[in-house]
Amino acid sequence: MEKAYKLLFNTEESDDLYVYCCGLSQTLPGHSFGPALKPHFMIHYVLSGKGSFNIGGKTYPLREGYGFLIVPDELAYYVADDADPWTYAWVGFGGKRAEAIVSQLGLSLVQPVFKSDAQQTIYDLIKDMMDHNTFSVEDVLRRNGLLSMFLSVIASGISVSQRSDSGSANDYVNRAQAYIRSNYCNPIKVTDIANYVCINRSYLYTLFQKTLGISPQQYLTSYRIAKATELLQLTQLPIESIAISCGYSDPLVFSKAFRQEKKISPSGYRKTLPKSDTNAGSKEHLKQVEKLIEERHLESNDPN
Repeated sequence: MEKAYKLLFNTEESDDLYVYCCGLSQTLPGHSFGPALKPHFMIHYVLSGKGSFNIGGKTYPLREGYGFLIVPDELAYYVADDADPWTYAWVGFGGKRAEAIVSQLGLSLVQPVFKSDAQQTIYDLIKDMMDHNTFSVEDVLRRNGLLSMFLSVIASGISVSQRSDSGSANDYVNRAQAYIRSNYCNPIKVTDIANYVCINRSYLYTLFQKTLGISPQQYLTSYRIAKATELLQLTQLPIESIAISCGYSDPLVFSKAFRQEKKISPSGYRKTLPKSDTNAGSKEHLKQVEKLIEERHLESNDPN
């Protein structure tokens, strides 16, 4: 038997990430659950005592400070220790991003166990979820925000090497590419990209060479120059504005990078473009683009 306090929530399964249930349990010696299936991801965290968890044909002895993942539609079984039964907290969650986030944490059916020293923080987050247990907009948003914080705390306790082993090279490269696409207009460096995807710079270089055949720096430069080429074609912005809009604070550095990539200077490239009449609608669109970029230019030079 166990003394349990749990809550179930009615959620939209189309949401990106949502809390399905959460609770706290103080078990008696030998109390067990399963073997049974769960329809959502569930993470249990041991607050005190001991027990064991079985999934995928493997058994994991666990104690205070450890947690375990239950994968949807996989038989799971867990039992409290006879001499020192555990007390644990849990969160069940789902959503379109749930599987990807679990993978990024480094947790899976093969690696379902983790360790975290943030016991009080984890307890407080789950308790907060349970305290905000209505279906009001405020409580739903709060619970789902607390879920993200809960997963973040778990992620901070899992070593980078564990996550690296479980994630594929493509995952890191894809995330790095997405970061570049979103931030090419800012003065980011390869170190910033590596820090974002949580691996060191040399490993990021190795993954890019293996996956794309070029270095991260080459990819960043090529992407920036491709965007600069579009602006040269679509706008009449000064070269300096285009440089800043593509992440170059120094127009001379931009011109050098452009020449290395295109074998021609930015101004020379613009002169090669065909002269053509543009209808009023297109001209208005270009004006809007130029206005937005000029605003970004001003913001980037704002001392505040």
